[in-house]
Amino acid sequence: MQEELQYNSEDVELWNEYKKTRSPEIKETLILKYASLVKCVAGRIGVYFGGNVEYEDLVSYGVFGLIDAIDKFDLDKGVKFETYASLRIRGAIIDSIRNLDWIPRSLRQKSKELEKIYSDLEHELGRSATDEDVAKKLGISPEEFGKMLNDINISSLVSLDEFLEQNYDHGVSPRETSRDMQPEGYMEKNELKSILGKSIDLLPEKEKLVVSLYYYEDLTLKEISAIMHVSESRISQLHTKAILRLKGKLSRQKNILLD
Repeated sequence: MQEELQYNSEDVELWNEYKKTRSPEIKETLILKYASLVKCVAGRIGVYFGGNVEYEDLVSYGVFGLIDAIDKFDLDKGVKFETYASLRIRGAIIDSIRNLDWIPRSLRQKSKELEKIYSDLEHELGRSATDEDVAKKLGISPEEFGKMLNDINISSLVSLDEFLEQNYDHGVSPRETSRDMQPEGYMEKNELKSILGKSIDLLPEKEKLVVSLYYYEDLTLKEISAIMHVSESRISQLHTKAILRLKGKLSRQKNILLD
């Protein structure tokens, strides 16, 4: 759906001037103008790490994403800078955390295992797999499964947007040669969005609500917990299960996601 852009004449002039001159002074002005975006994204991501990663470190990682977004943004594309930059900032933070190898490999492997279990079970059952279904498949109790979800919460940090971007645009230049610029690429991406939309609709009601509030309403887990009257840890579990289900279903569409 096309976003309604609301740029005043000063903003348009600023972006156009930077596009023409690449002036360091204008770049600094843009960085300061949109610095609050970095703080907002870092704050949302920070809930996953508790006290294990400093908020200031997340902000510093995110600044690189903001700078990258400013350098690559094209006002003529018809996309709000805030939307574009938020994805770049989030990606820069997550990439930096990955480079630190902060998430143990065993947790990443466990996350991939759960994605496959959810995908296989739901394909086999023809419905959403319950906690009991998954726990039985793993040979553990529902309580142990709940603890596992808490443990792998951070490894499911990658958002749906980034998951799609990593699989869809893997190895493809974002410039004019992008598959999005070609008819077949446009059709595949639309089909992918359709699959994602249908997959979200099939989520259990509480998980669907968490996904909607977190990704589409930009609420924090704390705000969602207040709305749903459950603990933040419970919201975190619901989010983790939703992401595992969706990534498992999307992984079945390799003919669409990968070249």
